[in-house]
Amino acid sequence: MKQYNVGVIGATGMVGQRFITLLENHPWFNLVALAASARSAGKTYEEAVGSRWLMKPPMPESVKKMVVLDAANVEEVAAKVDFVFCAVNMKKDEIKALEEAYAKAECPVVSNNSAHRFTPDVPMVVPEINADHIDIIPAQRKRLGTKRGFVAVKSNCSLQSYVPALHPLRKYGISDVLVCTYQAISGAGKTFETFPDILDNVIPYIGGEEEKSEQEPLKLWGHIEGDKIVSAESPRFTAQCLRVPVSDGHMGAVFVRFENKPSKEEILQAWKEFHGPAQDLELPSAPKQFLHYFEENDRPQPKLDRMLENGMAVSIGRLREDNQYDYKFVCLSHNTLRGAAGGAVLLAELLAAKGYFD
Repeated sequence: MKQYNVGVIGATGMVGQRFITLLENHPWFNLVALAASARSAGKTYEEAVGSRWLMKPPMPESVKKMVVLDAANVEEVAAKVDFVFCAVNMKKDEIKALEEAYAKAECPVVSNNSAHRFTPDVPMVVPEINADHIDIIPAQRKRLGTKRGFVAVKSNCSLQSYVPALHPLRKYGISDVLVCTYQAISGAGKTFETFPDILDNVIPYIGGEEEKSEQEPLKLWGHIEGDKIVSAESPRFTAQCLRVPVSDGHMGAVFVRFENKPSKEEILQAWKEFHGPAQDLELPSAPKQFLHYFEENDRPQPKLDRMLENGMAVSIGRLREDNQYDYKFVCLSHNTLRGAAGGAVLLAELLAAKGYFD
């Protein structure tokens, strides 16, 4: 595979830091540019981050002395790279404008942000689920007036636990889904040191999260129609999202109703056999087995299972029949790996394998 020079926009934040750890020894992507806000620009990365390095692995030596660029200087950053990852903390309209500015500078953007998730010609992709949505990129390029530039995004981090588990069951006609998510503090960019209010506590509200959890699965399961992606009309989703005192790992408690109810054995077999383009293409970050089912009653657990297959697999457990819905189960994914930076790197690998960065 060809080597690509890449940059990280928003490099000093938690997700930006995660991108840096994932790109340190990546076989296809060479990290050559780091960009952040004007207050960090001109400093070395080590100076800009200071004591705010939040990853368990130490800061890679290769980035410590890299000078941070101003993310607003689009032409300067774009000139150094083949594409960028974007994980910035800004207002939604500002993010939209920044990402489109990079795309129009002929610099593709693989975004961790939510701003463009419902732009009709921007693919929002989980590579195992809807890889074909990248076929909308030529239509987006036509709108933007670009030859290379485009924006592609990954979905919300909480979806990565329960939508992959539901996806291979769609052949049985999913009609209704109720999900309660129990979301780690790293999803808010926090640690226990910076978020003392979460200790001995659960916060039953995460702004915007329930709407995303109910609407984004339908875009993932939608289809391309002309120059836009049209969301699926079903199933019906309802969600509640809670912040819990866990460092990493989002858990979902899922209740599901089918038009053609499968047996428990059929569900387990569908999960065991499921694979997608990420596995078929043998993308570097792809888990070999995407969905793992635990027979033990007390699994999966974030502390034990979030790092399964380098944090890129989904863990499922406690499948049983329900007296109101057909079945219920729990599932877990690592929210800053599969759910955020790792999912975006996997999307970039898919785009590279399909030639969209050339």
